[in-house]
Amino acid sequence: MRIGVLALQGAFAEHVAMLDTLGARTVLVRLPEHLDGLDGLILPGGESTSMRLLAQDFALTGDLRGFAARLPVWGVCAGLVLLARDVAGEPSLLDGLDIGVARNAYGRQRDSFVATVAMAGISDSERPFPAVFIRAPRIVATGVNVKILARYRGEPVAVRQGRLMATAFHPELTDDVRLHAFFVGLCAGQQ
Repeated sequence: MRIGVLALQGAFAEHVAMLDTLGARTVLVRLPEHLDGLDGLILPGGESTSMRLLAQDFALTGDLRGFAARLPVWGVCAGLVLLARDVAGEPSLLDGLDIGVARNAYGRQRDSFVATVAMAGISDSERPFPAVFIRAPRIVATGVNVKILARYRGEPVAVRQGRLMATAFHPELTDDVRLHAFFVGLCAGQQ
């Protein structure tokens, strides 16, 4: 199992550490050729505008879009913004996941918080999942084929559409590997 982590900016090292504990082989993706032979890709949290500009500078945008059209991709926080079809106030980068998003809608950096959410579909799903929200995007609309996996105060914060998934929060900043294990299973065709 080879899973890439977009490593242009943001919290990519933390995802690599989580995947390593699960036995997945990871590849840091910075150039189009780094996508070759991957079974899945994580778009990490960070600053979505910086990631967008760097993806364009490194001629990655078209290859990322093509990858998301064929293989599993998980967008985390800023990665959710990159993967979304409709982003308030800016064009979509990958146009993959049929959701509408408002960037930084949960507040500024000082408004960051941790909450527990009920996650559908993961192992031990009756146990709450720790969700770390840091300048998190808000999912403001979901398409008919989008399944909501978790809500916070009634609003979707984790979604899935086929092989694409996204979380508004940062599971890589916890010691809970269940979401990463779910994504590894998705990459292996088990979800």
